[in-house]
Amino acid sequence: HVQLVESGGGSVQAGGSLRLSCVGSGYDFSMHCMGWFRQAPGKEREGVATIDPYGISRYADSVKGRFTISQDTSKNTLYLEMNSLDVSDTAVYYCGAGRYCSLSYITIWGQGTQVTVS
Repeated sequence: HVQLVESGGGSVQAGGSLRLSCVGSGYDFSMHCMGWFRQAPGKEREGVATIDPYGISRYADSVKGRFTISQDTSKNTLYLEMNSLDVSDTAVYYCGAGRYCSLSYITIWGQGTQVTVS
């Protein structure tokens, strides 16, 4: 059973920090792009940060310098460190995996975790 399970979301004041975690199981994700995506109310899902099988990370312009994606392959865990959070970062954050890092190629999704910045 292929599964991605996110945790670490919550409510925080603007300027604060959160760390999201995503644990993968039931599948070999080593040759997949892993990433964080988010969807705000009334908006389409968008890419936040991805890391490809070669360890190259990419970020949306809106989060560069504030968010950091990392992974611990020994624990099948993906992380997103979020600092200097802004109200505009409020969204449901999803962990995803796919053959490539483009949103359209992400085929495995977690259930999402809510991040609310006030």
